[in-house]
Amino acid sequence: MEGRSESKIQLVRRHIHSFPDFPKKGILFRDICPILKDPTALAAVIDLFEEHVKNKNWGVDLIVGLDARGFLFGPLLAQRLGVGFVMVRKKGKLPGATVSVAYNLEYGKAEAEIQVDAVTPGQKVVLLDDLLATGGTLFAACELMKKQHAEIQGCMVVIELTELKGSDRLKPHSVYSLVQY
Repeated sequence: MEGRSESKIQLVRRHIHSFPDFPKKGILFRDICPILKDPTALAAVIDLFEEHVKNKNWGVDLIVGLDARGFLFGPLLAQRLGVGFVMVRKKGKLPGATVSVAYNLEYGKAEAEIQVDAVTPGQKVVLLDDLLATGGTLFAACELMKKQHAEIQGCMVVIELTELKGSDRLKPHSVYSLVQY
């Protein structure tokens, strides 16, 4: 089983392309689009996330995907697990009553929100995004889940930029990343 997981991780890694100086000079952008284009690579991502959740015996009620790339992987994982999917969006993108959290980015401030009835107290949730850098967005999503009195089981990302120490910001929540740079 470990060998199969390792080969899936290598498959995912091969499908992450790097673009220097995008979106601005000095940034090395990690692109997940090739994963989405290849059904085998996409299935490997979902397989690995599913395996992790099941190995942890989390008894998850909801997968919470972050705007916008968490929306690409989250519903697929939720469907596999037979649970619901909830979106954390940028402020002003959801209809109806919402709950929001303001947070700092490297380049300014932002707000994340969910619909007020998206998560009920006591529900077990796993947060999912494509990339963990400084952890600002994922931290804000965790704060939203706390506001809703959800039980955060863990956070999962396809890519983690370890030198930025985003997972430190998310403690005590665990972070599972498929590929680390």
